[in-house]
Amino acid sequence: MRVVIVTESFPPDVNGVAHCALQTARHLVDSGHVPLVVAPATAAGAGSDASAPCPVVRVPSLPLPGYPQVRVALPSRRVAAAITEHRADIVHLASPFVLGVRGMAAAARLGIPAVAVYQTDLAGYARTYVHAGEAAAWRRIRSVHASADLTLAPSSAALHDLESHGVPRVKLWQRGVDTVRFRPELRDEAIRRELAPNGELIVGYVGRLAPEKQVELLAGVCGLDGVRVVVVGDGPSEPALREQLPGAVFLGRRTGDELARIFASLDVFAHTGPFETFCQTVQEAMASGVPVVAPAAGGPLDLVAHGRTGLLVPPRDAAAVRDAVWSLARDPDLRAAYGAVARATVEGRTWAAVGDQLVGHYADILSARTAVAA
Repeated sequence: MRVVIVTESFPPDVNGVAHCALQTARHLVDSGHVPLVVAPATAAGAGSDASAPCPVVRVPSLPLPGYPQVRVALPSRRVAAAITEHRADIVHLASPFVLGVRGMAAAARLGIPAVAVYQTDLAGYARTYVHAGEAAAWRRIRSVHASADLTLAPSSAALHDLESHGVPRVKLWQRGVDTVRFRPELRDEAIRRELAPNGELIVGYVGRLAPEKQVELLAGVCGLDGVRVVVVGDGPSEPALREQLPGAVFLGRRTGDELARIFASLDVFAHTGPFETFCQTVQEAMASGVPVVAPAAGGPLDLVAHGRTGLLVPPRDAAAVRDAVWSLARDPDLRAAYGAVARATVEGRTWAAVGDQLVGHYADILSARTAVAA
């Protein structure tokens, strides 16, 4: 199949949309398909695509005001031109909102089937950033996704949200995890000594530092005796978080094998954001054999088995996060048990396995289109 992946974000960006689009492109190439990626231009320039698994067409973009790590595509004819020139059999829209809308319109005009992958809780972001606009966000989501042949939701919570807001033709498609890169054997005592020189229990957060992630909920954890909070990531909230999380170690953005060693060197992974449609970092922590504390909302509801692989807590409840971490801090045997089950739980969730599921969805859509045409 010839596939055009129109994505709102792609490496070198570091976020769930970019990572999933990259893994999808890799799997398509490895499976003998022919993908092309269309994505916003980055500040790094064209050289950033040298290691991409397939050709990448970059569309002019501007940094989001106040959040320069996020770039928004500008209107461009390159999207339709790329789809046409690639002779696409199917268009894959990754978290369609700006660029994806143009991809959807081009696919419809050209008579090419489209799959829309829902990945970003725009309604939750509207509540966080403008304290309004949730209904408008859902109207836009519904209008975009209703035009697709199929919408793929990453979690049961996301699927329920989409269906309850009138989005048709929705199926579940979860995310894979690299269980070779992320594994317990990478636990590194040198890293642990550097992060916690007095032997403290290490509680880590990995992700963007932005208001919707609510990382400030770890403030109570910073006050626990014998506990060191480690924050991996960057974003506009970093200056405020450095004040709100006294004693925490901020490592900035880390990726690849270095990130995998940090994950495996944690004692507890804590995620705080209540708006995750999936939450890939939870899976990476589980693959690393680390117990998880996460809000009982969105994607983590599917990923964390409460009392088996970690603890789910009420969203936006700093005291609950603190108490959950403390209960694990006091019981090393419980941490080990949760971590072992967490690793076993994700071992079959490879990107190859979920990539094959995606190709199956493509094939079903193409067959349905053929049947209708006949």
